[in-house]
Amino acid sequence: MKKFKVLGIMSGTSLDGIDCAVVEFSLENNVWNFSFVSGKTVPYTNQWYAKLQNAIYLSESDLHLLNIEYTYFLGELLNNFVVENHLTDLDFIASHGHTVLHQPEKGITLQIGNLPIISDMLSLPFVCDFRVQDVALGGQGAPLVPIGDRLLFSEFDYCLNLGGFSNISFEENNERIAFDICPVNTLLNHFAKQLGKDFDEGGNFAQSGTVHQQLFNTLNKLSFYNQQGPKSLGIEQVNTVYLPLIEKFQLSAQDHLTTVTEHIAYQIASVLKIKDSKLLVTGGGAFNEYLINRLRFHAPNTTVVLTTKELIEFKEAIIFAFLGVLRVTNTNNVLSTVTGASKDHCSGNIFNEELLKK
Repeated sequence: MKKFKVLGIMSGTSLDGIDCAVVEFSLENNVWNFSFVSGKTVPYTNQWYAKLQNAIYLSESDLHLLNIEYTYFLGELLNNFVVENHLTDLDFIASHGHTVLHQPEKGITLQIGNLPIISDMLSLPFVCDFRVQDVALGGQGAPLVPIGDRLLFSEFDYCLNLGGFSNISFEENNERIAFDICPVNTLLNHFAKQLGKDFDEGGNFAQSGTVHQQLFNTLNKLSFYNQQGPKSLGIEQVNTVYLPLIEKFQLSAQDHLTTVTEHIAYQIASVLKIKDSKLLVTGGGAFNEYLINRLRFHAPNTTVVLTTKELIEFKEAIIFAFLGVLRVTNTNNVLSTVTGASKDHCSGNIFNEELLKK
């Protein structure tokens, strides 16, 4: 039986912090199992939040400098986490890094924090940069989580993540299908900040507003929703398409939140075609009770499952740890049916590979 103990790292577009998850994986009779050991989300300081939010506007040379600075910052943070938790028996660390550029149609995707110096800082093997190879193979570089959905969460018909964006994965004709559905926290947090909060806790602001029917209809007519997958969204579309459209409608922040929340629930429900299905919901948006209630309203034939707090918060970090396991065992960890790449492949760089336990 193969066993691995891995620290998985995820930083998402909603910029709520860096998720660190310690996970044990085992392979027995060709079936992967995992157990969650511990986890922590380290919030970004206001300074780092601003730097990462504005990274999209930087020149190439300034992005390079930011990459170096962020790599040292992440290395120090991870070293502190390893020391604090007495993690002397880790096999390796697997990290997503933080996406600052994602333009797959131009062959560009950049996740900072994935430079070789980080492995030297930690004196541990470091598996990272899972998206670049897929873009080079003509794929979207996203989503990457569906291989974990297939191999670790097969009891659910759908796996939905509600983070900066909503993305879903499911089996169709014996193929894994996955795509981004719409922005979630990248929009909701924007309008919550206008009300003095970092996010709309429980959806309370949205619950107090009114749906603006014209804005709701206009959002639903966006061309992205008519595209066939594989397809993905980035912060670029939020800034250039969604926010300008939404802010043309001069509403209160509460009404903006109500209408956007309704739009999110409606768009998610529109892709749930399997009757009497089970939908696993994870990510920060799973704690938005109003959004979940609106989703249940729009998808009455679907059982919406919210599992443990740990799985809701750390599922993506768990799966990036798993992507690392697949990488070090030379097993395909990216599905072409999901990303649109020319073939399934095994993606990710391994730094200090010689330190891997044989």
